[in-house]
Amino acid sequence: MKIGFHTDAFNSAAFSFEKALAWAQANDVHWIEPGVIDGVSWIHGLGYFPHVALYEDPVTLRRKMAGYGVAFSQVDAAYPMSGKCGPSRGLPYVLKTIPWAKLAGCERVATTDGLTKPEGLTDDQAMEHMKRSYQQIVEVAEANDITVTFEVHGYFTTDPDRLEQMLAFGDSPRLRLNLDTGNTFIAGQDPVAFCERFLDKIVHVHVKDVSASMAEAMRGKDTGIAISHCAIGDGVNADNIKAILRLLHGRGFDGVLSMECEGQGGPLIERSLGWLRGTLAELGIPEE
Repeated sequence: MKIGFHTDAFNSAAFSFEKALAWAQANDVHWIEPGVIDGVSWIHGLGYFPHVALYEDPVTLRRKMAGYGVAFSQVDAAYPMSGKCGPSRGLPYVLKTIPWAKLAGCERVATTDGLTKPEGLTDDQAMEHMKRSYQQIVEVAEANDITVTFEVHGYFTTDPDRLEQMLAFGDSPRLRLNLDTGNTFIAGQDPVAFCERFLDKIVHVHVKDVSASMAEAMRGKDTGIAISHCAIGDGVNADNIKAILRLLHGRGFDGVLSMECEGQGGPLIERSLGWLRGTLAELGIPEE
C-alpha cells in the first residue's frame, strides 16, 4: 500500500502547498491530497493555505511536484452535493475539477454529501437530485479517465444503505468509494463492518483516529470530523484501523492510505506516519 496525507494537516500551521510538498519529501512520503479552490482567496494567495487553486496551471504544478518526488493521490472537490445548492454550486465545481485533475496527473476526484439532513428536501428528493448531478459527473469522468469517489463524510454517505444507492447512481466503474475510518466511527457505525460491506468499491482511504474525549462527546451525534486532533494510533479507533488494513490487504488493495489529522506543523502527523508505517510492517503489508 502507499502512504499519503491530506494537506488539511497543515491548515492551522498556515503552510503553503509547496511547504507541504517539502514536508512530504523530508519524510519520504510520495502521495499528497489537497483540496481544490475554484476562485481566489487572500489566505491562499499569500501562501498561508496548503491547497491548490484551479487557476493554477496543472501541468506546471505536476512538474513542480515531480521535483519533490510527490504526486497526487486524489484532489478534494467535496462541496456538499445533497443540499439545494448542490446542482448550482457543487456540480460545476466538480465538473471543472475533473479535466484539471487529468492534466495534473491525478486519477481521482473526491466528492461528498452534506453533514446534515438537507433543509427543505425529503431524503428521497435529495437523493434524486444528487443522482441527476452524478449522472453528469460520471459522463465527464469517463471521458477523462478519472475516478470520482464518494467520501464517507455526511448524512447520506455514513448511512450504508443510502451509500449503496449512491454508488449505483452512475452504474460505472468510475464511481467508487473513499473510505474514511474516522467518519464512519464518529457517525456511530462499525468502521470494520462498513469497510467489509464496501470492500470491492474502495479505491482510496482516509486514515483517521478519534480521541476518547471526542468519541464520548460526539459519537452517533455527528457524521464527520473536520480535522482530527488525535494522532493516528493514539485514539480509540486504532484497533479498527488495523482490522481495516487487514481486510484491504486481503482484498488486494494497493492504493493510497491518506493520513488525516491536525499536523501541528509536523509533530502530530509525523507520529501518525510512524504508527502507520509500523503497523503496515507488523501486518506484513509492504509500503510501496
